[in-house]
Amino acid sequence: MAGAARTLLSGLFTPNYTAMAAGHSPSPTRRLAHLTRHLLASSSSSSSGELSSVGAPAAAAASPAPAAASKGFAAVLVCIFQDPRGDTRVLLTKRASSLNSHSGEVSLPGGKVEEGDADVKTTALREAEEEIGLDPALVSVVTVLEPFLSKNGLDVTPVIGILSDRSLFNPVLNKDEVEEIFDAPLEMFLKDDNRTTRERNWMGMTIPVQFFDYEAEGKKYVIWGLTAHILTRSAAVVLQRQPSFAELPRPKSAPLSSKH
Repeated sequence: MAGAARTLLSGLFTPNYTAMAAGHSPSPTRRLAHLTRHLLASSSSSSSGELSSVGAPAAAAASPAPAAASKGFAAVLVCIFQDPRGDTRVLLTKRASSLNSHSGEVSLPGGKVEEGDADVKTTALREAEEEIGLDPALVSVVTVLEPFLSKNGLDVTPVIGILSDRSLFNPVLNKDEVEEIFDAPLEMFLKDDNRTTRERNWMGMTIPVQFFDYEAEGKKYVIWGLTAHILTRSAAVVLQRQPSFAELPRPKSAPLSSKH
């Protein structure tokens, strides 16, 4: 982790912890404002303007999986918000069962980069609006993580954005693509609770894949594969904590171009 980014991010929630210890819990709005300021400052302090390696657990960095050629570019939006109790949560979708690819799976809003998209941030916000009706004006993009390679060979870049007021977002689902929308605590992706690891074949290689079981409002969800790995990395960045398990290495692709 870069020294400057470490210094800026290490104090993300320090004011909150101090206030809580004194018996005064800050509002979610104040916490989000603090988080936004520091993540934006950390992004602008790096030479590339991104936070690509911040929060990458040592296990993943020390044992990278083999690189593979990318077949295209995509982006997903890791949209976080804080509930009335001050817990950080992330928006997730369940893909429509009629889709040819990843049907019925839990995913993050996102899709392929299209001609005319200025960058991956634009792609992630555009796709989120198309899929779940999330107005880009409600989201503050704070950083972009390093890309992951999907099992279909797509170079997928996670874009982290903050939804400052969840009550202003009234989901409108594109039923052709999205069956459901729900949210989950971001912290769960750093815990070993309800987590299993299984081996899967990926482009001719056998790699470990993690699965998280989650239940909300009587419905059960399995969050696994690329989505689970991205959420673990995102949680490590946002919450500035390493997972309680050794993060599994993911195959990586060639670096993105300057535009994407």
